[in-house]
Amino acid sequence: MSNLEASYKLILIELRKIAEFENMYFKPIKPKLSDIELISLMILAEFKSIDSEHQLLRDINGFEIASRIERSVYNRRKRKLFPFMEEIRMKMVEKFNEFETFFVVDSMPLEVCKISRSSRSKICKETDYAISNKGFCASQNLHFYGYKLHAVCSINSVFSSVDLSPASVHDIHYLQDIKMQLSDCVILADKGYLSSTIS
Repeated sequence: MSNLEASYKLILIELRKIAEFENMYFKPIKPKLSDIELISLMILAEFKSIDSEHQLLRDINGFEIASRIERSVYNRRKRKLFPFMEEIRMKMVEKFNEFETFFVVDSMPLEVCKISRSSRSKICKETDYAISNKGFCASQNLHFYGYKLHAVCSINSVFSSVDLSPASVHDIHYLQDIKMQLSDCVILADKGYLSSTIS
């Protein structure tokens, strides 16, 4: 058994402890590969930094599961399983961070295009809640057009929350949001999160 296959089996064993069901949503024809097995395969790809489905399917050639999935089916089911993966991720985070008392919060700019092109940009303009805008990153002294990526991480490097906001949202407003998620803990942050009204 290869290291890759051993890693896959270990991930599958741990996921079966967390997940309530083998299959997460109704399918008229029972698939050869259960949803929990497919999620294990997706986690394996992330763990091994395999970002190509072609490469992943080449690497698992010879596994017991190799004949039970093809690339187009893998992609389609992967998209449908996203909300269920998020539930599993949250259960894993709760398990890993159960006794954690220190968390780090920070944000970074995600530039969609240069500010000079922002008026012509059509990226994510279809829906109101996803519209990007102009913001400022003090640590890089940078005006940018796009979004901000906010993350909360434990001292042991387990991300408990990752969110996107328009670039103009100040870090303090995100801090108000995570106050609802975290309690009885110390949150470490840079001076961009300092506020006399939030303690």
